[in-house]
Amino acid sequence: METTHQSSDQDRPAADRRRRELLEAADRVVLRDGPQASMNAIAAEAGITKPILYRHFGDKGGLYRALAKRHTDALLASLRVAVDAPADRRERVEATLDTYLAAIEARPQVYRFLMHPAEDVHQPEAGFDVGRHSAPLLRRLGEELAKVIHDRVDLGPDGEQLARVWGHGMVGMMHAAGDWWLGERPCSRAQLVSSLADLLWGRLAEVADREDGPGF
Repeated sequence: METTHQSSDQDRPAADRRRRELLEAADRVVLRDGPQASMNAIAAEAGITKPILYRHFGDKGGLYRALAKRHTDALLASLRVAVDAPADRRERVEATLDTYLAAIEARPQVYRFLMHPAEDVHQPEAGFDVGRHSAPLLRRLGEELAKVIHDRVDLGPDGEQLARVWGHGMVGMMHAAGDWWLGERPCSRAQLVSSLADLLWGRLAEVADREDGPGF
């Protein structure tokens, strides 16, 4: 039994590396096809059969969730850098907004894959059943932003609850405004960032930093 366990541990790095390779292949297809990306196309890009792809991810939902986590992790890392930048609070608010908008602008097909259902798809295999999966991604971003707010500013005795209200509200605003902006491009990204920061700034300008926190 111990030998089997050791063998399994030794195989894990290879399995993890193969999983990353498959996700990178999926990313290339998503960048090309957006919401129309299919398991067939991803398997072909990876040079494997679709059953092998299913073996790694279970089904299309499993692959979608793995891709969503990959991109959400990267976005959250970038947002944390913006929040922790050596700048005043207003500049960091604007940097956080700009980081989100820059991410969806740089990879619009990935954004549409994660947030929008495929259109004009008539065959079941043609695209992922996406769009309805966007809510968990937005909730995760909201909770992460709530933690950032709660750790940095003093919102009083009900601070944790208020931080969650603010976190989810800010993510909802960024998502809705960014989705509209990406589709219509009615103004520059800088103009949108400044306008959204103006909307947020009232209470954020007044609240004090937490004495035991990193500040904001």
